[in-house]
Amino acid sequence: MIGKQSVKFDKGIYIEATATVVSEKEKEGPLGKLFDVVVEDPMAGQENWEKAESKLQEIAVDKLFMKSSYKKEDVRYIFAGDLLGQLIATSFGLKRYEIPIFGLYGACSTFAEGLSLAAITISSGAADNVIALASSHFASAEKQFRFPLEYGNQRPESSTWTVTGCGAAMVTKNETPVRIAGITTGKIVDYGVKDSMNMGACMAPAAADLIETNLKDFGVDASYYDRIITGDLGTVGRTILIDLLAEKGIRIQDNFMDCGIEIYDSESQDTKAGGSGCGCSAVTFGAYIMNHLTTGKWNRILFIPTGALLSTVSYNEGESVPGVAHGVVIERS
Repeated sequence: MIGKQSVKFDKGIYIEATATVVSEKEKEGPLGKLFDVVVEDPMAGQENWEKAESKLQEIAVDKLFMKSSYKKEDVRYIFAGDLLGQLIATSFGLKRYEIPIFGLYGACSTFAEGLSLAAITISSGAADNVIALASSHFASAEKQFRFPLEYGNQRPESSTWTVTGCGAAMVTKNETPVRIAGITTGKIVDYGVKDSMNMGACMAPAAADLIETNLKDFGVDASYYDRIITGDLGTVGRTILIDLLAEKGIRIQDNFMDCGIEIYDSESQDTKAGGSGCGCSAVTFGAYIMNHLTTGKWNRILFIPTGALLSTVSYNEGESVPGVAHGVVIERS
């Protein structure tokens, strides 16, 4: 343990492979050619949106086994989650694998939470191989958190588009070119924002707190990382994050990127402030970020998926939307 909220791993913890599955919307974006599987039918051949999201998880895990050297019998645990109530996309999507599972909910930060817990588990000696996974679906998320698609509501410029996709990673003790060097676990940060259509404003304070803590705990400055990568702040949250850190004397403009900004072309695809959802950071990591690490374009990154911790109950009761962010230090081994 180092500093206030971080862990630095002395033993090697590696990522052997990743798998990504998305819909046509994501294929049409700037990263479209990098995803492993594109599901042309947004229903994925299922009878409702929730079952469609479960199918995305199933496809992603199948693809992960195809791309890695492991079979399901070799995997000790799955750390997985989604945005739906009681994690129904995960519980129905992964039940056929019969692998011990920890269901996670960190909102859109869930993929980093899964990577963090996988790394801790392997470091402790409790497992050799672990899958970390997260998914989201535009229609299932809109149905639960905002308005059903049939309502046809107008979306404000601050809103983000929930990614339809699932990303999975095989985390292992066996050496590969990419390793998890450390983690910084975020705490809940609440600035009192109540606008559920402005996720960037809700989550940016948590991202700022996480970045400041990580730099202090590891005793480095922002230039230590080739990229500092947030999950889905979008254009609104990006501006707020940069301003919040500037007040603390931390400059990240030169090496910062956001998965929610990268995954869509906001103008041509009408995604407003960018992408969001558990699947946003998961598929961007698996398709784009891992490629830059394995090819040596980047040697070290701080990966920070962010989550807005609201529910329909809390929102309807007038509560604010707290945020959380989890950081994973990933580097070339």
